[in-house]
Amino acid sequence: MEEAAGGAPNPNPNPNAGRARMGQLPAQPPAKGRELFRGQRKESEGSVDFPTVEFEYGDTDSRGAELAELYSYTEEPELSTNRRCFEEEFCPQARGRQWPELDKAQQRAQVLRLLEGLEVVSRERRLRAARAILYLAQGVFGDCESEGDVLHWSRHNSFLLYQLGTFNAFLELLSMEIDNSQACSSALRKPAISLADSTELRVLLSVMYLLVENIRVELETDPPEWKSCRETFRTELSFPMRSDEPFALLLFTMVTKFCSGHAPHFPMKKVLLLLWKVLLFTLGGFETLQTMKVRRREELGLPPLPEDSIQVMRSMRAASPPTCSIELAEQQQKRGHRSRRPLMKQDSLDIYNERDPFKNDETGVDEEEGDEVDGGIEGELDLMERDALLPTIPAQRPPIERVSFPKGLPWAPKVRDTETLIGLPRPIHESVKTLKQHKYISISDIQIKNEEELEKCPMSLGEEEVQETPCEVLYRAMLYNLPQYMIALLKILLAAAPTSKAKTDSINILADVLPEEMPITVLQSMKLGIDVNRHKEIIVKSISALLLLLLKHFKLNHIYQFEYVSQHLVFANCIPLILKFFNQNIMSYITAKNSISVLDYPHCTVHELPELTAESLEGGDNNQFCWRNLFSCINLLRILNKLTKWKHSRTMMLVVFKSAPILKRALKVKQAMMQLYVLKLLKIQTKYLGRQWRKSNMKTMSAIYQKVRHRMNDDWAYGNDIDARPWDFQAEECTLRASIEAFNSRRYDKPQDSEFAPVDNCLQSVLGQRLELPEDFHYSYELWLEREVFSQPIRWEELLRYQ
Repeated sequence: MEEAAGGAPNPNPNPNAGRARMGQLPAQPPAKGRELFRGQRKESEGSVDFPTVEFEYGDTDSRGAELAELYSYTEEPELSTNRRCFEEEFCPQARGRQWPELDKAQQRAQVLRLLEGLEVVSRERRLRAARAILYLAQGVFGDCESEGDVLHWSRHNSFLLYQLGTFNAFLELLSMEIDNSQACSSALRKPAISLADSTELRVLLSVMYLLVENIRVELETDPPEWKSCRETFRTELSFPMRSDEPFALLLFTMVTKFCSGHAPHFPMKKVLLLLWKVLLFTLGGFETLQTMKVRRREELGLPPLPEDSIQVMRSMRAASPPTCSIELAEQQQKRGHRSRRPLMKQDSLDIYNERDPFKNDETGVDEEEGDEVDGGIEGELDLMERDALLPTIPAQRPPIERVSFPKGLPWAPKVRDTETLIGLPRPIHESVKTLKQHKYISISDIQIKNEEELEKCPMSLGEEEVQETPCEVLYRAMLYNLPQYMIALLKILLAAAPTSKAKTDSINILADVLPEEMPITVLQSMKLGIDVNRHKEIIVKSISALLLLLLKHFKLNHIYQFEYVSQHLVFANCIPLILKFFNQNIMSYITAKNSISVLDYPHCTVHELPELTAESLEGGDNNQFCWRNLFSCINLLRILNKLTKWKHSRTMMLVVFKSAPILKRALKVKQAMMQLYVLKLLKIQTKYLGRQWRKSNMKTMSAIYQKVRHRMNDDWAYGNDIDARPWDFQAEECTLRASIEAFNSRRYDKPQDSEFAPVDNCLQSVLGQRLELPEDFHYSYELWLEREVFSQPIRWEELLRYQ
């Protein structure tokens, strides 16, 4: 992972460079393509007229898009192979009827017959039966006329397959394939790994992914039988049923085995997508997490928060992107170096606050850096960033007096310390009641306090009652190998990042996208290049989403579980890795068109494929932006926020790695939620950047003041600590690590011979205990007596010695 922190990242990576190195593309694209690329690059870097990105953040993209990303374009011919395998088994039994024409009993009989084919000895016959089942899960597209019909039958068949035990059958086959040493050794001997090396694994993982994704999504029209199946399936995935570990741990094991080099043929994109959806299904998405936080705060007796976060989110919108240095120079020339600059557009700051304390009438030469934001940057609410969000106050509680904070601030301010009034404005000195009314106690604060009490009084407080939640079960299963899991995920993320350079010692994440025969024409090379870039984008999306889910759920379950994961991410260079990811032309990444819509599932299954040309491939789709790339960027920013929040040493890492200009470039994306998280990261490091930086970036300071929540004791806007270094705060990190180890040892290390374990000294009770003996013991009891009792001399002197 040293690459994440070392070396100068490439700020403008060539999107075709990786393909050219692999020999898949010519070193230079066609002349027309180069002109188009130069035009897009000039437009994205030089112009400030960026349109507002109409992006709705959520747990996932649309259902069709999530299913389409399971397949690479190289796998398209296998769709017809699956259909042929199904028809060979189905047609002789169907007597001319199609699958939708069968009643439920007949469909069940056909599925049971296919499942019997999974138990045969022949590996080839098992693969044909698995492909036929995959065709059912894909929606029997040969009998459908529209994409909606395909998605309908995919969902219908997924519930049917699960009810008949298909998932457990495929789980056994997957375990066999993971332990298949012959396939691993064969892949290790090959100079180049292709799709053919992972055929069985891809079929198995595809069926399991389709079952999880189709059953996970809940619709109002679902019959009660499906709702019951969903809850049963969630329980089976959450808790160990047949083995000692949950299903997610098996997928984590595949990730580490792949990164260690022992199984280079594992289809990592499908593994990561399935792992993400399993975590999303078992732990719950962001709305579920919010509900859990509300309930947890009520259980702890914590007060509700003063604002409705959803309403705050809807009232905030994006602002204009930063002004480029070239345009600033042109503006200065037009002004003729006048002593007083004219009024500049504030976009929408004045709507929120008429009196901005950061407005400045000084000359504009030093006020803004070349890549600084023009006008206020308006952020969008993160529903899950708060420790808890409660609905309206219950009637049985006494009403809480709420303060009226300034109309220009979207968030109610918070206070963590009410013992001191240092640094607070004069009105707060005059009203300590107002200060205490903003006192915010998080769930984490309660958990830390309880942990301190348990450490001080282990005997008097007794054993801690731990709820057996899916999150707790997962953490306990991951605990001892969690560092390896985090390192493996970051290794794959590094290999998939667009700013990473190809190295001979890096892992190969393209095993499940490269065909057996490499392309020989320019058109084939362009198609494969798009497929490779799309493949990497999907990997980044899945890793960023599952890491964020783990961090948020572990933080709610127990703060030290969250801190344990966070520390190992930091130790594995996650912070410089994310900064390296953003050290690129982020607008080009957000608007990348690495997709061929006519080849996407399910479109390609019900429409005739048009002839592909270089022009159609270069044009891409008509979308304003790439949903998965913007989703990934927001997730990575949220992860970076969680790793650095209230951690001085990690905040100093942001300063040392010169993250401020990288983050300011990300403000060019005119999307409110992304801008909010960038401003949060800039806010925590302003006092380490010095007074001159703040003076040169007053508009950014104003935007932070307007859009990020205020902490009344925080001196972010005027504090100066420019001489601080990361090692000045290492004691804080060491103290945190000691607390984490004490928590893990107390809760999860249960030694049998503990000095605190009670000892039974009563002879009658000891002799009266019932011991579990093997079933065949009574057959050999007399022989045991003769050998162990009667034939052994009694050593009275040793017996007396212990009296």
